[in-house]
Amino acid sequence: MANQKPRVQPNQPDQKPKRSRWTWVYYGVMIGLLVLMFFPSSAGSKDFNYTELTNHLDSGYVKSVVVNRDDNTAVAEIYPQHYNDVFETTEEIEKTGGKIQTQIPTVEEFNKYIDKVNDSKGAEDAIIEVKYESESQWYVLLINALPILLIILFFVWMSRGIGNAANGGPGGIFNVGKAKAQVFDKDKNGKVTFKDVAGLSGAKQEVEEIVSFLKSPKKYTDLGGKIPKGVLLVGPPGTGKTLLAKAVAGEANVPFFSMSGSDFVEMFVGVGASRVRDLFRQAKEKSPAIIFIDEIDAIGRARGRNNAMGGGNDERESTLNQLLTEMDGFGTNSGIIILAATNRADVLDSALLRAGRFDRQIHVELPDLQERKEIFGVHLAPIKLDNNIDVNFLAKQTPGFSGADIANVCNEAALIAARNNHKKVTKQDFMDAVDRIIGGLERKNKIMTEEEKRSVAFHEAGHATISWLLRYGNPLVKVTIVPRGMALGAAWYLPEERQLTNKDHIMDNLCSLLGGRAAEEVFLNQTSTGALNDLERATKQAYAMVAYYGMSDKLKNLSYYDSSGKYDMGFAKPYSDKTAEVIDAETAAIIAEQMERAKKILQENAEGHNKLAELLLDREVITSEDVESILGPRPWKSREDEIIAANEEQKGENKEQVKEPTIDETPTQAEQTNPTETN
Repeated sequence: MANQKPRVQPNQPDQKPKRSRWTWVYYGVMIGLLVLMFFPSSAGSKDFNYTELTNHLDSGYVKSVVVNRDDNTAVAEIYPQHYNDVFETTEEIEKTGGKIQTQIPTVEEFNKYIDKVNDSKGAEDAIIEVKYESESQWYVLLINALPILLIILFFVWMSRGIGNAANGGPGGIFNVGKAKAQVFDKDKNGKVTFKDVAGLSGAKQEVEEIVSFLKSPKKYTDLGGKIPKGVLLVGPPGTGKTLLAKAVAGEANVPFFSMSGSDFVEMFVGVGASRVRDLFRQAKEKSPAIIFIDEIDAIGRARGRNNAMGGGNDERESTLNQLLTEMDGFGTNSGIIILAATNRADVLDSALLRAGRFDRQIHVELPDLQERKEIFGVHLAPIKLDNNIDVNFLAKQTPGFSGADIANVCNEAALIAARNNHKKVTKQDFMDAVDRIIGGLERKNKIMTEEEKRSVAFHEAGHATISWLLRYGNPLVKVTIVPRGMALGAAWYLPEERQLTNKDHIMDNLCSLLGGRAAEEVFLNQTSTGALNDLERATKQAYAMVAYYGMSDKLKNLSYYDSSGKYDMGFAKPYSDKTAEVIDAETAAIIAEQMERAKKILQENAEGHNKLAELLLDREVITSEDVESILGPRPWKSREDEIIAANEEQKGENKEQVKEPTIDETPTQAEQTNPTETN
């Protein structure tokens, strides 16, 4: 089934709702009536006021007059020989045909005035001809009944919308309560499978069991097992939660409904709950099915936390209540599995996380060294690589990177190689890509004085020296005094990815962070603002040692950390003011102790430090090889090297366990197994 090509369904019907031809007729009639109402026809004559018309009548310029009884307008035809007396230009004569139009007071008064003008004329003068006409009665009635017709058409359209919405069709504004879920069918092209997801072995095993249950439920139900109702994917951004859900959609042979938590939010009251109901209704019709809600924290936040200030009915809480009811209420939703993802599980409502709704919580963590190698293998496949590319080296250079970050590194390296006109992507391109993502773009055009460069060089050399000489300091990769991003200088390290951190690890890290400020005080007898980031990180770590990890002398084995996230530290603290003073004093004591330690190390290794600083001033960039040539090799082996060696050793043991069959030991067809599946 995994290698089976998806079937293409020819002549798939268009899913867009078709408009009825009568809809366009309604629109045409309404537009035409509005044009007739607001833009009455007045072409073929020039507008004059009533006084000008009477003057032309008295002067004998008018040949005939047509009077409209309905709107009290009069159109007068001018003698050709008097065109120049009435019209200003030839264009007006050609446009109007020698006619003028005006509004008369009343038909009776205008009739009396015409009779008076004709009576005053002599026998040789021509009598003015007057005609009276009325517009068609249907036109007058239509104009008067236009508002009523518009109201009737509006109610007809509304009633049709209600009917379509009730029958599940497009309902216009009544469609706002419909769930806009994206449906993935089993025959959809371009689907993602579990083979496309690198790393995440533990998470994949959990969700593969869900897919297995949907494919062969009898295997589990025969033993009395029940399918989990909900699975929650929890982890930092970019770790592959949504990609894992796409793989479930590609592997499961059931309909897969995908929505985001924000898709339930709307400006209308009650829309969120209505969309939840409609989503589960659609899933029930195609049961068994999977519903995936991405970023569920948009609607799943803990209830009642912010009601004191907001007041009134909370639309988000109504949506959450409906979701809780649909997942585990009186209604039966057998055959429906809820798959959700979030990176903020601490803010979710406890009723949403209980068993019976989300039975499982799968933690999708940042990839470790081995998983980063697998992820690099996926993203390096379409890239033209140089022969000296080492995946182990790239995985070691990207500690703490998520799957999305690694994809960005590969893409950035390809762009840098193309910018430098390389035929293939080299190792240096990947190094530049990592530097670009971590530190920002180099700003070589930033002007610095010699004094500023010297201060930055001694600062960065202090970091490099102490981290190299301390056992638990992070191994150095590169140091530069070229401005990058917002920093005037930077040092790149390989953080040790430890599963457990003890006090010695933290102390060595604090000493390394304070090495830059210590170097400034020891060798330059000054302090600068360049140590801001170092001091901030050191202070936070020292505070965590005292307040969270219970590693201080005066507050041993006490932790004020709130893992539930329900305690707002901004308004109140879980300790007294006296304890707060102790925490501040202990934090300051730890910082002072490590500062003195850093100064002592630098004073004992002043010659090596100064050589590093001078080399930095000369080259602007130095690597770990340069540091090793000055300070000597480190006597300690990095944890990454230990992990790589352990993985290689484990692979060797697994290969030895796979026994190759000989001619005499060839198993029968029923006994043959796939060697790759052997434990």
